Amino acid sequence: MMRIPGTPSPARHGRPRARARHQALFVGLMLIAVTSASVAAADDGPGPLGVTAVASVTPLSARVGALFGADKADRLSGNHFCSASVVHSARRNLILTAAHCLADDTDVVFVPGYRDGKAPYGTWTVKKRFLPDGWSRSEDEDSDLAFAVVVPRDGGDGKNIEDVVGGNRFVAGAATGASAVTVTGYPDSREQPISCTNRPSPHSRTQQRIDCPEFTSGTSGSPWVDGDREVVGVLGGHEMGGSTPDTSYSVAFRAEAAELYEDAAAEP
Repeated sequence: MMRIPGTPSPARHGRPRARARHQALFVGLMLIAVTSASVAAADDGPGPLGVTAVASVTPLSARVGALFGADKADRLSGNHFCSASVVHSARRNLILTAAHCLADDTDVVFVPGYRDGKAPYGTWTVKKRFLPDGWSRSEDEDSDLAFAVVVPRDGGDGKNIEDVVGGNRFVAGAATGASAVTVTGYPDSREQPISCTNRPSPHSRTQQRIDCPEFTSGTSGSPWVDGDREVVGVLGGHEMGGSTPDTSYSVAFRAEAAELYEDAAAEP
């Protein structure tokens, strides 16, 4: 779906949330005025459920970043279009996002911990992307997840991205709603990530949903991380993540997701 008019990005990246942007911004400004304790709780574990705030700067939030077209790598401010996160793999070079964020051939870079036009952990080039067959054949909403391999960091040290910021464990087959999860991502209208903790619920046999305000266009690909630092969802799926900013969706990670992870993790 199209992003907010006038915001540069590769085509079809982002969530169909334009209709609610103005109302959501007003609500978001009020929600951001929470206490620092609430922010930390929402970012790192149990706390006020269903409250959205700017994500604290922590080792865990550094694993989440924004995606940019490679042609924007030297002018990041205002140019991110989706969210993604580092997931653990043996080769330590893997990120997770929504399939609709990587569905075309545009060259992409990932910036973990992105804030206010800065790349505190560097800019990482996507080398290869892995999309499920269901998405590649018919853009099946039940296949709206993707992995990407990023190249080692420039500068001579050759470190992989997980060596720099760590990674959350990817888990398929977890029961939806077994525990609360924290969703962290980058709305197009903001230059800092937002975060919200709540308990997801089943939307269908193949989709899960969560109620968290202000997750507007740009938050596609945001990881759903449980208290054990396991990624059990990624914002996308139904309606490419949702048609309102207050309810978001994810594919339920099952066999297709597990097989896709295995293929991506084995890539040199």
